[in-house]
Amino acid sequence: MNERGEDLLQEGARESPGRQLEALVAPLRFAVRDDFAALPRLHGFGELVRGAVTRARSAGAPDTPELLALAREGDAFEARDLAARRQAVGRIAAHLAALVPVPGDLQELARKARIGLTAARAGPAPRSARPAASASPASPASPAAPIGPAAPASPAAPASPAAPVGPPPAPRREATRAPPAAAGAAAVPPSLGPPSAPAPILPDPRTAAERAERRHLLQTPLARVPRVHPAPRALLEERGYLTVEQALEFLPRAWQDRTRVDPIAALRPGAEGTASGQVTYVRTQRMRSGKPMLKVGVSDGAGKLELVFFNPPPWRARQFAAGESILATGKVTEGFGGARQMTQPEVEKLSAGDSANVGRVVPVYPGPADYQHPALRKLMKRLCDEYAGQAVDDLPAAVRSRRGLAGRAEALRAIHFPEPGADLAAAAARGSAPFRRLIFEELFFLQLALARKRQGVRQESGIAFAAGPDALARAVSRLPFTLTAAQARALGEIAADMGRPEPMNRLLQGDVGSGKTAVAFAAAMLAVGSGYQVALMAPTEILAAQHARTLSGWLEGSGVEVALVTSQARGKGQKAVRQAVAEGRARIAVGTHALLEEDVSFERLGLVVVDEQHRFGVLQRAGLIGKGRRPDVLVMTATPIPRTLALAFYGDLDQSKITELPPGRTPVETAVFGDSQRRKAYQVARGELDAGRQVYVVYPLVAESEKSDLADATSGAAEIAKLFAPHPVGLLHGKLKAEEKDAVMGRFRSGELRILVATTVIEVGVDVPNASVMIVEHAERFGLSQLHQLRGRVGRGAAKSHCLLIAHFKKAGDEARERLEAMAATQDGFEIARVDLKLRGPGELLGTRQSGQRFLEVADLYRDEAILDEAREEAFALVAGDPELARPEHAAAAEALAERWAQRLSLAQVG
Repeated sequence: MNERGEDLLQEGARESPGRQLEALVAPLRFAVRDDFAALPRLHGFGELVRGAVTRARSAGAPDTPELLALAREGDAFEARDLAARRQAVGRIAAHLAALVPVPGDLQELARKARIGLTAARAGPAPRSARPAASASPASPASPAAPIGPAAPASPAAPASPAAPVGPPPAPRREATRAPPAAAGAAAVPPSLGPPSAPAPILPDPRTAAERAERRHLLQTPLARVPRVHPAPRALLEERGYLTVEQALEFLPRAWQDRTRVDPIAALRPGAEGTASGQVTYVRTQRMRSGKPMLKVGVSDGAGKLELVFFNPPPWRARQFAAGESILATGKVTEGFGGARQMTQPEVEKLSAGDSANVGRVVPVYPGPADYQHPALRKLMKRLCDEYAGQAVDDLPAAVRSRRGLAGRAEALRAIHFPEPGADLAAAAARGSAPFRRLIFEELFFLQLALARKRQGVRQESGIAFAAGPDALARAVSRLPFTLTAAQARALGEIAADMGRPEPMNRLLQGDVGSGKTAVAFAAAMLAVGSGYQVALMAPTEILAAQHARTLSGWLEGSGVEVALVTSQARGKGQKAVRQAVAEGRARIAVGTHALLEEDVSFERLGLVVVDEQHRFGVLQRAGLIGKGRRPDVLVMTATPIPRTLALAFYGDLDQSKITELPPGRTPVETAVFGDSQRRKAYQVARGELDAGRQVYVVYPLVAESEKSDLADATSGAAEIAKLFAPHPVGLLHGKLKAEEKDAVMGRFRSGELRILVATTVIEVGVDVPNASVMIVEHAERFGLSQLHQLRGRVGRGAAKSHCLLIAHFKKAGDEARERLEAMAATQDGFEIARVDLKLRGPGELLGTRQSGQRFLEVADLYRDEAILDEAREEAFALVAGDPELARPEHAAAAEALAERWAQRLSLAQVG
């Protein structure tokens, strides 16, 4: 990122110190879940706490006692035993709750820790004690003043006809204490009452101060909005929606058209219907099975309807009282004697003047039960009416005009409460105009971040390697084969980049077995030939060892030393390896994350190659790049990436594809078998074994587990040994020591072992040309890309190869069946990746969900490819014309990129 981008990020941080601490909320809630069951898996939390405190201070947070105590807890956290950590988590929650708004479960944890908020502190009171109607004034001079979003420094402008209906911004907490005279300004004024009509959508603010004021208003914590009932607020807070802006982004999953409620007599059996009436009776009875059943009679004077609830929870019967008016929605059936019934309907109580739930199209939100929706809708309707009009349109006006996009405020209101006649089917598919606006915005800012990153990289000073035709010929001369046309084309693109003085940042894609290693080797030789070192980082020790063995073989007799850097093999040998790398004697260092260790240094690192890059975290990749003076970067993946995914996640990287397989690779015949058909699969395997070839058998687990009925490799190896005697069987899994893994793989590679039973540790990098059969047990439990990788372990020799997928279909869902059908239908890795994107989404496909961060909230890369193209075109054109986003018409976009989108797009900041 260039200096302007860094300045914007720092500016955003200074304006929002509380946001730095809010990053602790999600891991705290993870730790306390299920009575602290997840606490042992909370690694590095102390460092996270210290980092959040440091960033909050840098953003202007004052050193209150709570902030200092939070830092001390972070310093000591990792050294404590599990019981002491549990107590520390409670204290951390208490300190955090005094500084920023936290969900109700953390407030309760703070109370139990006995060091929670006190009445003397000026932050939000514990939710259990906070009055629903108003908020108490907070004194800025209090040392416990909460760290909230910053407000503009200038005084508020006088009221005008365009002023929003609703509460003004929450008080600003500056880095320095406010003078006593300012204390009165911190009070939250009494409610203005519900508006008779939605507040107007304000025109785009022209000044930074106006935008900051409106952004600050939208950052008002829900806990500080007057007259908010705690029940619907808790529904939002427990899902992570803590502020007004976040709540407005809690989007409905469906809608119900209540502009016309049918008379009960007009309900048609077999169709969905909505009817209203008065409760006439409530009866609880038993079914023949002994389980309870609830029947509720409803009448509108002209017709009768019976609502039926099977095995209802205790509160359901208490939901109804004779004479109450209710609204019921569900599928209509014909009961005994022709009476109309609804089974398990959605039911809401009706109240006079409830404009959020009747007489309009109403939203249905994901998660809450039907009885929780009326209050939630009232809250969302109020937030839309009072706050949505304040939304700042971060998209440049020219972009909105060219693409025919609605304003942000208009889109939010129309999504939550569509007008009568709106296309609800299109909205449910997120294909309506309001959804298109939010989808475009999300993809636009993603592409804007990537465009600015690419612009910044190209402005940096890098290494201009000798990469002309002669150097290229010398680089490939060590290979024992001729490159395919696709390999040569990819290498030419890489060499052109390496020959330029700006840093290379390139993604090399290729299907399993397409020969990416050979291309990376040639690139490495260009760097070595220019006097630089190369680091090649692989995800597993097996793959790292294979890379080192392959490269050493190609370099035999050349005098170029290859060093294998491992984390498990310590002692004099590894010390000597690290010394050879540090002194520059080893020109190529191959390793796993061990390359990131502090005692691994390079004399002159010029090229970083990251294999299977999506298996490494962003900071890990950045750490390796930081061991040189802006080396060139080549990232490789054998998991083909769909075009939309590549543009969304790697749009800042130049991309090369190897689209053909080298000669000698044979197609792999793929077949799917049910559990009862495994004998047929074993017959195929036995035939190949008798012909002198070898077999892989892959299981999802290492050992038997009481929590799972999946087959495991340890038990499976014993069973396979009996079934396929006298063929020798080996067992390989990730829990073995490094030397044990090497020994097993060596025996299989040499042919001593005929069958290798393994977990997915063999998913990448294992190359045994004589292996012609891959059997995958419980194939329904594997992802498509993983299955494709496993299939790529066979078909590396001249013999016909087989991939046999054994699935337990009784336990498999429709998605699992679709995955296995796709595997059997095609061997095109890019087509498989496209289906995988459709089924699993980008987060799971690339591992970002493991970080707890959803990368895309509204957009769907499979569905929204056309919108991604438009957003990318606009973003890259904007950066090309205004690299620093310095023009006045781009100021809002620059602010939004640094503030609103900075955390969401952090994954895109490192290649």
